[in-house]
Amino acid sequence: MANRPLTLSLLLALPLAACAVGPDYHPRAASELGVPDAWSVSAEQKAREDLSQWWTRFDDPMLGSLVQRAQAANLDVAQAVVRLRQAREGLVQQRANLLPSLSASGGVSHSESLRGGTRTTTLPDGTVTSISQGGSTSYTIGGDANYQVDLFGGVRRGVENARAAYEASGFDYATVLISVEAETARNYVLARVAQAQIANARDSLGIADDNLEIAGWRVQAGLVSSVDQEQARASRAQLAATIPTLEASYNSAVSRLGVLTGQAPGALKAEMEAVKPIPKGPAEVAAGIPADTLRQRPDVRAAERNLAAASANIGVATAQLYPSLSIGGSIDSGSSALSSLFDVITGRLFGNIAQTIFDGGTRRSQVRSAEAAADGAFLAYKSTVLTSLEDIENAIVAMQTAQRREQEFAVALDAANNQALLARMQYRSGLTDFTTLNQAESSLISAKNGLVSARSDESTALIQLYQALGGGWDASTTPSVSTTSTTGGTTNGN
Repeated sequence: MANRPLTLSLLLALPLAACAVGPDYHPRAASELGVPDAWSVSAEQKAREDLSQWWTRFDDPMLGSLVQRAQAANLDVAQAVVRLRQAREGLVQQRANLLPSLSASGGVSHSESLRGGTRTTTLPDGTVTSISQGGSTSYTIGGDANYQVDLFGGVRRGVENARAAYEASGFDYATVLISVEAETARNYVLARVAQAQIANARDSLGIADDNLEIAGWRVQAGLVSSVDQEQARASRAQLAATIPTLEASYNSAVSRLGVLTGQAPGALKAEMEAVKPIPKGPAEVAAGIPADTLRQRPDVRAAERNLAAASANIGVATAQLYPSLSIGGSIDSGSSALSSLFDVITGRLFGNIAQTIFDGGTRRSQVRSAEAAADGAFLAYKSTVLTSLEDIENAIVAMQTAQRREQEFAVALDAANNQALLARMQYRSGLTDFTTLNQAESSLISAKNGLVSARSDESTALIQLYQALGGGWDASTTPSVSTTSTTGGTTNGN
């Protein structure tokens, strides 16, 4: 009968443990986030393509190799994996709070008299004798069990919070991954652009050398004044001055590629030395509908999980307003001899209910603070969604304008090339002055660089669009890591 109050408390606790205070989280609809039904710019809205390996669409094996190396060795990606592992352990620790804790203990003690330690005894025949007391040894063993009953779901809300934070960390990892992939591709494009510009500058420098030589001959022949020769010399020097700047740009891009792939800045210089064209991708990309960004963009999904975590945290704070119940028990045994250690075993069972009576409004303030944090998380979620739509539309327009510029620069290059050929022939024949030739050559150089720039902008805008659409990862899964992982590898699913 002594255990009836405790048994009654446990029976009352069971139905209460099925409830959880605080709001139940529900994903927000696209309309609540301000997502429109269609893009405000001209975009291909047919079904989304599989963009998990978008770099293969540039048909450049070197680009594909660099992106794969960056995925495997980039240090920012590795740090994101470490943060994912930490979040995973946070979830494990929160889940452990749902289970009872068990502990065991054992001990042995020995006592020995250091001084004195004798007692006087009178024998039956009247003889008085002193008996020396020896040492004694005792053994104990015991166990304890404790369980915090989750009466109002505070622990379960804590698990919800940790799970959402873990999933958000997985999406953060994916965000870092696709950012590194895009940056690797952009720097590869920049390196090829610098190579093309250096080649153009060196070709133009060769022509300038010819023009300077022709001007020198004409001055020696008395056909023109030395002004033509000085103009030719100045033009040639200005062209030569552009080459070191372009070489510095090339070195910067290649060095960045080395670091992005987890290597020293100069690791890829030999591999990148061979001149190759600027990679060119498809002319169109299916952008789908705006609502697709809620599923495809990992930063959007991370923001949504952060909102879920903040919502669960309201329940954690609210549960602190209500009583807490803990139950437990212990068993103990002790003896002066191992053989009789389990002859006498004692046990104890207890329950404890605690309720804060007055705390100056601290706990209610914590609830209001958690609610404010959830409101802030929703605003951050909505902001991330709208920013992602902005990124996509800007990338679409940037790619379309770069394509139109490329077409016009192709026409300009053809005309400038013809103009420069005619001007060069006329100058050699004495039919025009050097100023006309110099202007024609300048137009040709400008057209060449303009075409290279337009092609660079088109490829860069395409990379930007792939990143903005959430390409570069498997959006059908949630990145995760196993509890035994120590190498930083990730897996899919939970």
